[in-house]
Amino acid sequence: MAKTIGNPGSFAIRAIGDIFGVVPRVLRRIGGHSEAVPELRPITLADIRFALRAGIDDFLAFRSDVLFACLLYPLIGLILARFAFQADLIPLIFPLLAGFALVGPVVAIGLYEMSRRRARGDEARWSDGFAVLQSPSLGPIVALGAILFAIFVAWMSSAALIYLATLGPEPPAGLVDLVTRAVSTPAGWTMTIAGMLVGFLFACLVLSISILSFPLLVDRDVGLINAIVTSIRLAAANPGPVAIWGLIVAVSLAVASIPALLGLVAAIPILGHATWHLYRRAVPRA
Repeated sequence: MAKTIGNPGSFAIRAIGDIFGVVPRVLRRIGGHSEAVPELRPITLADIRFALRAGIDDFLAFRSDVLFACLLYPLIGLILARFAFQADLIPLIFPLLAGFALVGPVVAIGLYEMSRRRARGDEARWSDGFAVLQSPSLGPIVALGAILFAIFVAWMSSAALIYLATLGPEPPAGLVDLVTRAVSTPAGWTMTIAGMLVGFLFACLVLSISILSFPLLVDRDVGLINAIVTSIRLAAANPGPVAIWGLIVAVSLAVASIPALLGLVAAIPILGHATWHLYRRAVPRA
């Protein structure tokens, strides 16, 4: 039988039908297979100390692998900062570097997998971090990463509005001029304080929804909503320890960022591995 060119209209209808046929499957994958809400244990300062020690131990075990893998993180930060200088976005350099940590949990996904394999006694290398691409929870992981990126964009937009309402709309003459005006003028102090308060709220939001959600999705197929709710439950039930953990993360990233972001090469893997062990202390094995 001779082949003929199909009707464009019928082709479009079939294509739309295929898309709508895929969407429910994607949504089901985001929902996960497990309906059970994970059980939680209370966490204490002792758990945080244990997680940090275990994170350092994992870092030393994987040192050459994770140093290579995490080198990309500070490089991206430096590229973005360089772009901000060239694009006359100097007022957003500090919010950019501070807000870059909001998407840090996404970077650490492979580290969770490496710690999980090492805890089971399996051989693990940095390439095993890419095993999450074959995970049944890949859909929820991608969706949660998109949520964190949207929060990052919202933070950058807020920072831009705060600058416009205080020191703007004219851009500063340079970075030194921006810092000088920020600490020596009433409008600059208003910008600094408002930026810190708004940034604190964004950081609390990210900490609440991600402290357990990413490692939980790496470990179990619980779905996006279950993972986020479990993370929020932990933060609500343990506000003190979770706040201390968030402070440790924030201070570590800030100190590691001072030498041209190079300290992040070590800080990111240590905190990533430690997050996995904190998750394991909070969520019993299935």
